[in-house]
Amino acid sequence: MTVSPTWPLAWIRSKLDAERAVTDSGVPWTVLRAAQVHDLVFTMLTAMTRLPVVPVPGGLRLQPVDAAEVAARLAELTLGAPAGLVPDLAGPDTYGIGDLLTGHLAATGKRRARLPVRIPGRAGRAYREGANLARPGAARGVRTWTDFLADRMPSRPVA
Repeated sequence: MTVSPTWPLAWIRSKLDAERAVTDSGVPWTVLRAAQVHDLVFTMLTAMTRLPVVPVPGGLRLQPVDAAEVAARLAELTLGAPAGLVPDLAGPDTYGIGDLLTGHLAATGKRRARLPVRIPGRAGRAYREGANLARPGAARGVRTWTDFLADRMPSRPVA
């Protein structure tokens, strides 16, 4: 992620503050920034699809990554020497939120009307510019969103 002190969402700024506390501590450190894990995206979409009409934020893209791949990378880093800020870890593909929603609806067997919405302000601009996506040179996981959905909902065809 391209995290900056001016990021418009407080929770991302708090993550940056936590990183800064570690890096300024004088203790050797390693930081891995990982994209949203598949389960988090699934939970978010499940909540959104409780509504009869699902808002679809335009320009919002995610790179969901498998939690086991993040865990394996963290274990590897933990066993190694402190390495500072290491390359981000993201999933193998970047998806618009509408594409993630399509797969989720197919996997869960739901049908929902969609309402395109624009995320306003600085947060919307940051998302449209891809500030939430992995930095260049990021490591890429192997397990795709489609693979995750197929394993999560094996009785349903996944788009």
